[in-house]
Amino acid sequence: MLDGKKAECRGKKIINKFTEEEMSSLQKQIYYSDKYTDDEYEYRHVLLPKEIAKLVPKTHLMSETEWRSIGVQQSHGWVHYMRHDPEPHVLLFRRKLPDK
Repeated sequence: MLDGKKAECRGKKIINKFTEEEMSSLQKQIYYSDKYTDDEYEYRHVLLPKEIAKLVPKTHLMSETEWRSIGVQQSHGWVHYMRHDPEPHVLLFRRKLPDK
């Protein structure tokens, strides 16, 4: 059963206890929103399956190395900029818009 597996944060990479097969299956369940913008940033949110959401640190926002280590896949430059505690399975990302 995947429930109850814990993660530990060692440096900047989150170590999980899932097999490669389990992690691959869970990664396929990650939902990536369409991108939306304001004058300065491009945004997107990522919805994690509950098993992966348990790996998200509660003490800090994740570095790119950390969010990649739990299976989030997106191009470089995205920053995990905010946490909404009532929905810990939703990760909020943004990146600067290119200069026009």
